[in-house]
Amino acid sequence: MTKRDYYEVLEISKSASGEEIKKAYRKMAIKYHPDKNPGDSTSEEKFKEAAEAYEVLSDGNKKARYDQYGHAGVSGNGGFGGGFGGGMNMEDIFSQFGDIFGGHFGGGGRQQQQQVRGSNLRVRIKLNLEEILNGTQKTIKVKKMKFAKGVTSKTCPTCNGAGAQIKVMNTMFGQMQTQQTCSTCQGLGKVADKIPAGANSQGLIKEDEEVTINIPAGAREGVQLSVQGKGNDAPFGGIAGDLLVVVEEEIDKTIKREGDNLHQELYISFPEAALGTSKEVNTVGSKVKIKIDAGTQSGKILRLAGKGLPSLESYGKGDMFIHINVWTPQKLSPSQKEFFEQQLENSEMIAEPSGKEKTFFDKVRDLFN
Repeated sequence: MTKRDYYEVLEISKSASGEEIKKAYRKMAIKYHPDKNPGDSTSEEKFKEAAEAYEVLSDGNKKARYDQYGHAGVSGNGGFGGGFGGGMNMEDIFSQFGDIFGGHFGGGGRQQQQQVRGSNLRVRIKLNLEEILNGTQKTIKVKKMKFAKGVTSKTCPTCNGAGAQIKVMNTMFGQMQTQQTCSTCQGLGKVADKIPAGANSQGLIKEDEEVTINIPAGAREGVQLSVQGKGNDAPFGGIAGDLLVVVEEEIDKTIKREGDNLHQELYISFPEAALGTSKEVNTVGSKVKIKIDAGTQSGKILRLAGKGLPSLESYGKGDMFIHINVWTPQKLSPSQKEFFEQQLENSEMIAEPSGKEKTFFDKVRDLFN
């Protein structure tokens, strides 16, 4: 069966705000809720359809992919998008989105104990150009909250282990139940009983842990990597948070980075510029021998294809550009001074452009062609 447009399902426009999307889903969820339509398979399918639409449209990244590619853009991307109605049951929907419509229906105990997730940690790691080129593995010490040894728990006295508190309200439509996460145990259904010294009220204690991080080639300044489950622990067997790793790039003394391209300066002498020569230059992690043609002018740029850095978004590598500077001697011996004075009268040595020389703008254009 062909999927309906998600905006049509929730009866909203493509320009709807996040709050409008949430309100539209809540309206549909209440309208087609199984407790309000017992035994009605059509209502149950519409309830699932609304949940699938909300799961995609409430997530900025998934919504952008859906707006651009339709259902194909969100199928197989994790979560419920692209296959929610057929692959997930009602319990999954209630556990994921139950709080959206505030537990207005009993739900047969659907909002039971839930797993709490530990908070994320953030660290910064510095990489040099060679580590960016090849990728690397780093082992670091992280101070994190860990579940302390010896902690025991007991049933939460507020919710009696249910993880939720149920209230009955009298309305013009009759009695309605509201179900909310227990404020004492935060939905866990249990609280700490015995806590060892140094641990907090949730049985967590701060300790060092070594974490190994695999950093892919092409990581650049500001890139954030996520190491799942290496953040702070959650109490009583909950899900640990993630370790977020932010990349910082070390400044290289001679090589400058511009995106995936690299630039460095090479100084040559007057004789080398006039006669031509060969030079060995450092690229990232290796050395390359380059030829300097006779008559090379200061400011010439040589391009070493593929000697730049890899990109995280594509396959290929950038280039390295060698900027030639002709070094002018500041001190001359008497014989050297005499030689250059003689050349002042030599027409071949007069600085007179022929018109064939490339301007600065020509050189810049060549870099991108």
